[in-house]
Amino acid sequence: MDFGKIFSRIRAILATPQTEWPVIAAEPASTGGLFRNYIAIVAALPVIAHFIKGSLIGYGALGIHMHTPVAMGLVGMVLYYLLMLAVTYVTALIVNALAPAFGGQKDPVQALKVVAYAWTASWVGGIAVIIPWLGWLVALAGGIYSIYLIYLGLPHTMRCPVEKAGGYTAVTVIIAIVLSWIVALVLASVIGVAALSGTSMHQVQLDDGQGNKVSVDANSAIGKLAAIGQHAEQASKDLEAAQKSGDTAGQQAAMARMAGADGNVTSLPANVMEQFLPDTLAGMKRGHLSAERNGGMGVQVTTGRADYSDGQGHDIELEVTDTGNMRSMMAVASAVAPDSEQQTDHGYQKSYTSNGRLVHEAWDNNARNGEYSVVVAQRFAVKASGNPDSIDQLKQAVNGIDLDKLDSLKNEGVSSH
Repeated sequence: MDFGKIFSRIRAILATPQTEWPVIAAEPASTGGLFRNYIAIVAALPVIAHFIKGSLIGYGALGIHMHTPVAMGLVGMVLYYLLMLAVTYVTALIVNALAPAFGGQKDPVQALKVVAYAWTASWVGGIAVIIPWLGWLVALAGGIYSIYLIYLGLPHTMRCPVEKAGGYTAVTVIIAIVLSWIVALVLASVIGVAALSGTSMHQVQLDDGQGNKVSVDANSAIGKLAAIGQHAEQASKDLEAAQKSGDTAGQQAAMARMAGADGNVTSLPANVMEQFLPDTLAGMKRGHLSAERNGGMGVQVTTGRADYSDGQGHDIELEVTDTGNMRSMMAVASAVAPDSEQQTDHGYQKSYTSNGRLVHEAWDNNARNGEYSVVVAQRFAVKASGNPDSIDQLKQAVNGIDLDKLDSLKNEGVSSH
């Protein structure tokens, strides 16, 4: 198993996809070879991260820290992994079958290449699940970037016209979502675990790899994702330079940056995070208090937590997180995160941007609980959750924190090298 080659491919497809897709399309491959030498390895990354989060790190809320039993976690990990491999293969079969409908040429191996290498962004982004509550945002960014990679890859692998790649991509994504729902249902039944838009006249030019220039809206989904790819190019160059010089530490740092981590940032000490957890909050007194700085799989974060209660059955948990060396990925995620709102007969949830800060709020009228969270300076996250009188009390709790002081610390721990 050539792990150097795997890392090289990950680096290239994430940082320079426009030049890497022609290389991928031209190289000889087989279904078995793709699974053995790439898919089986890279697809395991988010699976392992989910196991670490669920069974080793655990989940916390309202002072209760929960772990999935290791045995159950292992069963879920193996099942999740096998289902992911199966979904990869089935999606490739469908991509191949759809090719003629979009002016492309059927080729099952090329179809598997599209799925395997485009989903690299989603698999790598899935590692971030170990970040407290913000992992979903980083994973979202990875999933969206995978859509962009499909869009770029289809003209090369399936030989479809560039102007039909958008529709081909949309159908492929819908199929992948449906298959993912099926996986979620299977996992739930076995282990009991329960878009983008924009308008602008400003255009950016994409090279489709065949000498053609395609103009896209800079504020559209494709435009934003193109910018992400361009920003990733420097990390690619750093890795290449480190490989040539034999700088092992440099290679590791560059690969961490390819996964979203910034090696030049150290998250704040635990005692600093404690300063943002006041004695009283929204009229409630503080109970349990904790703060810790953790690292794993190239990610370093510091999290402070405190529980508050009014002694009358109303409780709030406040969580303040410094994403540290994941702040570059947080910036990407914040840039592409969509505004969304969902209303039900018993509550709502929505995400939006307010005063330049990403906000997420949710409330369940029946259970009388919810959460309210804000991302500050694309680095810090403040979240209040629990069962107060209303969502307004959760908002009061978050806004009671000195968010401007947090903002002023955005460059703390940042080194020039």
